[in-house]
Order: sequence, then structure tokens, then C-alpha cells
Amino acid sequence: MNTRQTGLKALIRGIEELASETEYVEKVKKLVCFLGVKTHTALSCLVETGDFRRFAKGNIYSAYLGLVPGEDSSSDKINRLSITKAWNSHVRKLLIEDSKGICKGAVGHKSKDLKARQGGNPPEVVAYADKANERLRRKYYRMIRKGKKKNVAVTAVARELACFIWGMMTDNISMG
Repeated sequence: MNTRQTGLKALIRGIEELASETEYVEKVKKLVCFLGVKTHTALSCLVETGDFRRFAKGNIYSAYLGLVPGEDSSSDKINRLSITKAWNSHVRKLLIEDSKGICKGAVGHKSKDLKARQGGNPPEVVAYADKANERLRRKYYRMIRKGKKKNVAVTAVARELACFIWGMMTDNISMG
């Protein structure tokens, strides 16, 4: 095993150890119920966001991550631009990478790995995550069918995933 592999394994062990600390363990356990979200992303969201309740809504949280489109508007004309890429680039990049994984599968399919990560969580948490996972995959395929570019669709999924993460961390998981 070379030095790079050894260093990577040590980093992964360190992330796992930090995620198992009392202040993070339950929150990480909830976040990994989402497709594509593993320990590294969950912990990064928690550590870099801090208090999720400082954001009034999920769309404000996704704006904080720079996952909303920019806008050039004058008078009655509104021209949508690419995402703002404002604020937190690390979490934004992680969510976009995770969204690429979400977009590779059948709607409603749960892998053995996802089922294992969801194990031990309250039924309402798992139901919320399943609803989110299904909605995100449907959104991606609907956008692709409508002719949207793949990267645009993946970014839209990442934006909505951020909203679902905000909902999970603020206990706004009603199924309404």
C-alpha cells in the first residue's frame, strides 16, 4: 500500500471518528438516509452550517450554499443566469457530487447500502428521506426528458437536496 492510500484511509478514519462524537452521531445518522449522502457530506453540512435554524426556509439555505440561479433583471425583463456560487463552496461541491449519484438509478429503488444506513432511524425520518429520494430522482429524469442539460438537472437536484437537508435538520419533516 502506498503512502497516498495510507493517508486517505487515515483521513476517512478521522472523519468517521469525528462523526461518532455525541454532538454529531444522531444528526449524521439522519442525513445519511438520503441517497448519495454519506458520512463525509453529512458531517461537512453539520460542521460548516452550524445552526440550520438560522435559515428561515430551505431555499434560503440553498442560496447560502450558492445553489440558486443568479438573476439579471431590469424593468419587466428577468434573465436567469447560472448558479450564484456564493458563500459555501465546499458543501455546494459535495452536494453536487452526491446529486450525481442520486441521478443514477431507478425511481423508488433502494440499495442494500441505503437500507443499512437508514436502519435504526425513526420511521418518520426514513419516510421523509424516501420521499425526498424519490422526488429528486423524478425531478432529474423529468428535466432530462424536457431537454435540460445534465449538469443543469444535477444542480437543480442538489439545490432541492439542500432544502430537504434543511428540513431534516430543523425537524420540518411533515409529509404534507
